[in-house]
Amino acid sequence: MVSVARIRQGIRRAPILILALAVLVVTAAGVFHAPAFAQEESRGWSLRDLLFPRRSERIEPPVEVQPRPKPKKKSKPRPPAEPETPIVEKTNDARVVLVVGDFLASGLAEGLDTAFADNPAVRIVARSNGSSGFVRDDVYNWPAQIKSLIETEKPAVVIVMLGSNDRQQMKVGEVREQPRSENWTKEYERRTDALGKALQETKVPFLWVGMPAFGVSKMNSDMLAFNDIYHSVAQSNGGEFVDVWDGFVDENGAFVTSGPDINGQPVRLRSDDGINVTKAGKRKLAFYTEKPLAKILGLAAPGSITTVSAPAGAPVE
Repeated sequence: MVSVARIRQGIRRAPILILALAVLVVTAAGVFHAPAFAQEESRGWSLRDLLFPRRSERIEPPVEVQPRPKPKKKSKPRPPAEPETPIVEKTNDARVVLVVGDFLASGLAEGLDTAFADNPAVRIVARSNGSSGFVRDDVYNWPAQIKSLIETEKPAVVIVMLGSNDRQQMKVGEVREQPRSENWTKEYERRTDALGKALQETKVPFLWVGMPAFGVSKMNSDMLAFNDIYHSVAQSNGGEFVDVWDGFVDENGAFVTSGPDINGQPVRLRSDDGINVTKAGKRKLAFYTEKPLAKILGLAAPGSITTVSAPAGAPVE
């Protein structure tokens, strides 16, 4: 039998049990009514979770994001390619055009060779010295050499393009004169005139092509002064001066690297150094020379093979 002492002890513990049960009920209610995310954090794993995962637990495949297509760059319209000029064999009696001078004269000869490539009656012969000029006559003396060149090549026309190397000191007597000083200029005029007189004595007609503008601004004032001298020498010795300046400057007279070619299409005329001439630039130099050259040769038009003047090789007075 249960003793009276144990019954009394059970009665004393009853309030504590009732209180514990009440706390347990309240806690359970809080669990069931807690926010969904709290329940999901506190609950354990079950078979239901494996078979039927909640939306928040499902692994969704990543949405493929299509990259935006890059806008296509608008390509600049290319200028029409210059048609290739058919090269024809020159006739035995083709008239020789002798081109003399410095490295620019060499480029001019290339341009003329292209211009007259389809003309069997005209042959371009280049006899240039790239580093030559009037200042360094110790390198090459044009007034002294021109007669022998003409005797060898027997040209119908001579074209001179010289002066791009002449912006340097010149030895006059025993003194080295500064470029374009008074004594320098007098000696320069004398040397250029000596070449003009030598050409005149051969009785071969000649064209004197002026200097173009250059990318180095300090050069241009000198080149313009040189062109004035060349113009005067050519006229006083029976030649003709060909001015190419406007073909290599813009409307304001400033040097340009690119500009219109002989067909009016924008092209690169000069190299990055602002001195050398590109293929299109060489052709443009020749373009300025074609008309007076055709007139001397007696061609009906540039490129025409019909002549109306003296026979090949004979001087035209």
